[in-house]
Amino acid sequence: MRCLLIEDEPLAMLRLKDYVERVPFLTLAYAVDNGVEAIPILHCESIDLVFLDIEMDGLSGLQLLEALPRRPAVILTTAFDQYALKAFDLQVADYLLKPYSFERFLQAVTRAQSVLNTVSAQADPSFVFIKTEYRLQKVDLDQILYIEGMRDYRRIHLVGEKIMTLETFGDLEQLLPAHGFCRVHKSYLVALDKIDSIERDRLKIGQVLIPISNTYRDHFYQLIGRSTK
Repeated sequence: MRCLLIEDEPLAMLRLKDYVERVPFLTLAYAVDNGVEAIPILHCESIDLVFLDIEMDGLSGLQLLEALPRRPAVILTTAFDQYALKAFDLQVADYLLKPYSFERFLQAVTRAQSVLNTVSAQADPSFVFIKTEYRLQKVDLDQILYIEGMRDYRRIHLVGEKIMTLETFGDLEQLLPAHGFCRVHKSYLVALDKIDSIERDRLKIGQVLIPISNTYRDHFYQLIGRSTK
């Protein structure tokens, strides 16, 4: 499981990194010290498990959790027990009270792995149903080229056709698998396997040029395995 650590206490972060490295089925993907920095990672990266501190400056862990349109498995890490009821209302995988032992950590990640395996077994990643004006339309994921924002609507460009939906980018990001689709601009979400070329922070799909904005730039390039330098 690819992990994102969000922790603003240096010693707690060191403990988390050590624990993650000791578990064979965990891989440390990113470690950040605030919720704001985590947002573009969660939008553009394939993250399976988040270790999330609650009391942080700027954006609390619970605020971040409530704002996410698509949630990976989440284990909350905190020194305070008063958030437990709210946390489980948000369907977190576990709630670790600091200081916690490696044995308790292992119990939590094993539970998260079980949750992810259940979700994966139930999911059919080959298609989604999109709300159009009058119906739910089945859309094969391999037919999606890109999605374009048009004021109140989103236009989904498919191979051979286009459909319009009132669903927000957040709704669509929740539907689409994170490993295959990425937001690159406030008005564009693209299918990574349909990109023909990238030049000067613009990507090309067919004959269409799509801008890559600064908000999503770094994590887009990280997702495709290329440096921005």
